[in-house]
Amino acid sequence: MTLAQIPKTVFSFYRDGFAAMNLGRKLWMIIIIKLFVIFAVLKLFFFPDYLGTKFKTDRQRADYVIDRITLTGSADVSAQTDNIFAHHKQKEEN
Repeated sequence: MTLAQIPKTVFSFYRDGFAAMNLGRKLWMIIIIKLFVIFAVLKLFFFPDYLGTKFKTDRQRADYVIDRITLTGSADVSAQTDNIFAHHKQKEEN
């Protein structure tokens, strides 16, 4: 078998296998329907386009994401850490 014949052999293997399936066709249809529900329907209802509705330009969207990931996130963590240390110091002093 040459290297050029391998794709043709693989394709015919899968084509013949899917053609001979009885129960497999129903299972593949169930899988396809479930994937459609997961990716299409759930996205419409549970994942709104927040950035697209709040900002007009891509630059504004990018700046917002960078601020939320880097600056705000690290500031929140350091503020929480400072609060925890201050709370423990107050306990030790009392």
